[in-house]
Amino acid sequence: MSQENKTVKKPKKTDTKESVVKTISLIAWASFSTIIAQFIVILPLSLVFNRAALESPVLTTIYTALIYIVSAALVIFVPKLVNKNFTTNREELGLSGLPTFTDIGISILSIIATFIVAGVLFSALTIFPWFNATETQEIGYSTQIVGLDRVVAFLALVVIAPFFEELVFRGWLYGKLKKYNSVPTAILLVSLLFGILHGQLNVGITVGVMSVIMCIERELTGTIYAGILTHMLKNGIAFCLLFLV
Repeated sequence: MSQENKTVKKPKKTDTKESVVKTISLIAWASFSTIIAQFIVILPLSLVFNRAALESPVLTTIYTALIYIVSAALVIFVPKLVNKNFTTNREELGLSGLPTFTDIGISILSIIATFIVAGVLFSALTIFPWFNATETQEIGYSTQIVGLDRVVAFLALVVIAPFFEELVFRGWLYGKLKKYNSVPTAILLVSLLFGILHGQLNVGITVGVMSVIMCIERELTGTIYAGILTHMLKNGIAFCLLFLV
């Protein structure tokens, strides 16, 4: 009895040069979209409102929310308009299914791990005179605000920012980078970019460490829900220290 020779086709490997080009393009697009979104939102508002009005907590929250929404829209949807094959589904964004109790448990452990690792790095870097571990981060709100102003600041800093930053960085960018890089490389690239875009060394270290941990969370759970909760916890703790203590 004769057997037919069957040729098994091996998956085509992505060329190294192509991987590098696509990796750089993804990082550049995420960076560009994050930056240009600020101008898209703020410039029209500055024509309507004076500077004093724009610095009010309510308007600050409105344009902060708009910046994140526009940034996410640019990152996720514009590439599809340019190339119909460049689609992004919910699974790739890390939004498949719903959050679970496991996500909650992981997020609590992750925020503890973030503070421990960041604390160790801060202690090591204090030997350098140029490192300021206590440098204040500009958040766009006065720490003296009360009442409704404090509520809207909470929404912007603890709810809106974590959700959209996770959607863009641990969702879209990390999901895309994994196609052309190893998991450790994708984690490193996303976390470095995330830290750099915060524009401040002490903050960049903390959020960079947190990003590494949140990428690992995504690998463990398959979604960004634990990362969103971790990010909210971190920002919530910072909010309490700034506004309530």
